Amino acid sequence: MKKMYLAIIALSILFCALPPQSLQAQSQPVQLALFNPVQIFPEQQAIAGLRLNLIYGKNTRVEGLDLGLVNHTTSGLSQGVQFGFVGYNEADFTGWMDNTINISKGSCKGLQWGLVNHTKSMNGVQLGLVNYAGTMHGLQIGLVNIIKQGGAFPVFPIVNWSF
Repeated sequence: MKKMYLAIIALSILFCALPPQSLQAQSQPVQLALFNPVQIFPEQQAIAGLRLNLIYGKNTRVEGLDLGLVNHTTSGLSQGVQFGFVGYNEADFTGWMDNTINISKGSCKGLQWGLVNHTKSMNGVQLGLVNYAGTMHGLQIGLVNIIKQGGAFPVFPIVNWSF
């Protein structure tokens, strides 16, 4: 219940902070997906608002609240709050990723919180059992913390950092 309140607050702040051009006509305000391609809008469409993925949803990017079992974005900058079992971003993400498994193939700015966190480039905090960042500007807290380039240690338990 506490997570839901935090998500609503974060979404409200996000909508107030988003510039008007981010809510362009090519973005849809709501997406409901059972699994791709059984979803309201096709995967080539961006979502600016709420995306609810009952099993698996796939879109180019999401700005706002992204909820579901498997949340998948393919290009551009996704930003906002993402809750689910798997969060998979093929491009960049800014905000709070709170999935059991978080994967961002591009850069991630903000917070990754899950059992396994993986990103090419992190600017922020990773909290999880296993944290991996190709490059890091921030803090990792977990059982195994890996920073491939520029970290205080390449692999270190409990906490690792790079500033």
